[in-house]
Amino acid sequence: MPDRETMPSAPAPEVSERAAALPQDALRIASGYAFSGPALHLGALLWDGQCLPDAQIRVPLAMLNRHGLVAGATGTGKTKTLQLIAEQLSAQGVPVFLADIKGDLSGIAAPGRQDARVEGRAADVHQSWTATGFPAEYYALGGIGRGIPVRATVTGFGPVLLSKVLRLNRTQEQSLALIFHYADSKGLELIDLKDLRAVVTFLTSDEGRPELKTIGGLSAATAGVILRSLTAFEAQGASGFFGEPEFDTGELLRTAEDGRGVFSVLELSAVQDRPQLFSTFLMWLLADLFHDLPELGDVDKPRLVFFLDEAHLLFDDASEAFLESITQTVRLIRSKGVGVFFVTQTPKDVPADVLAQLGNRVQHALRAFTPDDQKALNATVKTFPKSPYDLEEVLTNLGTGEAVVTVLSEKGAPTPVAATRLRAPESLMGPLGQDALERAVAESPLYERYAQAVDRESAYERLERGRGAKGPDEMRDAASRGSREPREEERPSAVEQVVGSGVFQSLARSVGTQIGREITRSLFGTARRSGRRRR
Repeated sequence: MPDRETMPSAPAPEVSERAAALPQDALRIASGYAFSGPALHLGALLWDGQCLPDAQIRVPLAMLNRHGLVAGATGTGKTKTLQLIAEQLSAQGVPVFLADIKGDLSGIAAPGRQDARVEGRAADVHQSWTATGFPAEYYALGGIGRGIPVRATVTGFGPVLLSKVLRLNRTQEQSLALIFHYADSKGLELIDLKDLRAVVTFLTSDEGRPELKTIGGLSAATAGVILRSLTAFEAQGASGFFGEPEFDTGELLRTAEDGRGVFSVLELSAVQDRPQLFSTFLMWLLADLFHDLPELGDVDKPRLVFFLDEAHLLFDDASEAFLESITQTVRLIRSKGVGVFFVTQTPKDVPADVLAQLGNRVQHALRAFTPDDQKALNATVKTFPKSPYDLEEVLTNLGTGEAVVTVLSEKGAPTPVAATRLRAPESLMGPLGQDALERAVAESPLYERYAQAVDRESAYERLERGRGAKGPDEMRDAASRGSREPREEERPSAVEQVVGSGVFQSLARSVGTQIGREITRSLFGTARRSGRRRR
């Protein structure tokens, strides 16, 4: 059942009659959270060491696509906070994506367990706590784990994201983009890693070197570095993450029959030792959604909200192009109704240009045991609006499940900084049992669609056939074999090419049938495909 306290209700008064007796500064803070429209309940105000349950701290539902940050030291309750917010989003009919890196979010589908701690917390903040499970689908990256496999084609993933996975420098990243351009133009489909390796191997071979010269700015030495990086990447067992069927990110936008938003829980605990891989896969999911979703502008509630745990992994060793692409994606995807919450230890983990896009902040306790800790604390304090709190003291003395909050009001202005005792999640705070998880995966209607990998003819097979050719000319011809000249009526006009009309997009983005066209690419260099289901 949806949480009755999170469902739309009549306009709230500015403050309750009992809250009017609060100290003046506390009353001013409480008034900043008395919204008239639908809102999610975070908890109750902490003031002068006391929890004031009549001063409720909330966040407007319409502002959840303005992105957010949940930060704090290890063990301060960040995961429970994202669970609390996510549950209420689902109850309001908003689908939620959870990156489950530690493996402790799968319990979202099961009702929570009532105990003395939960009862005490609920009493402190005047929460009507009810054990509640939520609709959920479970996914696993490349099928490593117990969820429905999530795969991407190499073409769909694109050169910018793949460069981060391969740890390429800026020059090598640009060269990889040229290789993608070559494969696109020759109709060599890059479905999995062996396809890309086959193309690079061909370009560095005696037969392919003349072709290499036609790709401006790509040296044989750089192509060799890319080839070695690919080989090492495959040796780490990464091949399973790339291939078909490619995951349709429209699946993340589903709601259950009772109107609640479906949780999409991506299990990443099995690939914790490959942070470059799973962090860039998360950005692929966002970029793919960005391509497909229509502009919505301001909305009454988000269409989807992402929670990206251990967010610093997105930015570690990232190229300038990757960071620029993240910043632009976060900035623009808001207008498509998608919110993104980054979950990490300190705001310093997030680049300033991205941090500036995050309108909702929940900052758990920080520790100041070392000079570096003290610098991080000082920097965090400076990111908050002025307030009557001594934030350095407050942030180092918050208990587990307490945080400093500021969000965007219904008018889009920052609310007063509020130290808050947070509510308790109503679903299971821990992992779902293995039997229950495997049963949920097997019974999912999506399992049959994505469980079995498909390996059809693509660049690797086409180039392998060419190895039997009699000479270099035949080998180069094999690189383009399978293409055909389009009929006159299929050729897009110059105007269509400029404006990207439906005819041109269909020709440029189709896979396997009308190859030999260059695939249009986006901010991340990911392929924009036709024939996707609109949600």
